[in-house]
Amino acid sequence: MSVHFFQEEAEQTASVIDPLLPLPMPAKWKSARIAIKAKGRILLIDAADVIAIEAQGNYVLLHHVSSSHLLRESIATMEERLQPHGFARIHRSVLVNAALVEEIQPRRAGEYVVRVKGGREYTVTRTYKKNLQLLAQLWIGTDGFDAE
Repeated sequence: MSVHFFQEEAEQTASVIDPLLPLPMPAKWKSARIAIKAKGRILLIDAADVIAIEAQGNYVLLHHVSSSHLLRESIATMEERLQPHGFARIHRSVLVNAALVEEIQPRRAGEYVVRVKGGREYTVTRTYKKNLQLLAQLWIGTDGFDAE
């Protein structure tokens, strides 16, 4: 076989792999336990069981698979703490657990709707649509997600 054949094959392989390289691939999302003070007790919940977090004024509403908890914390602080554990911000007031997102639907004007486990839907605004890339480690059967 000629050197030219190997160069063409390498270029074809690179054209398939290159679009995937810019995607931020989470190393290994570590499961964390979140301590929540509720009703005079401290509850320890697994971050993997948190579906979404919504801003509610000076508080955040943490949606757990079996309950919800209101915490005095900012959405920005929650994003900073939970991003290494697989959470992505999709709206100025919403974080979702990427592992529990079941569907992404395009809408008008460049917006999307994300459906999470349990059926709840959240709007993804144009500002945060680039974060949709974080919801899947690999995009198959599409030309990828165009966040521009």
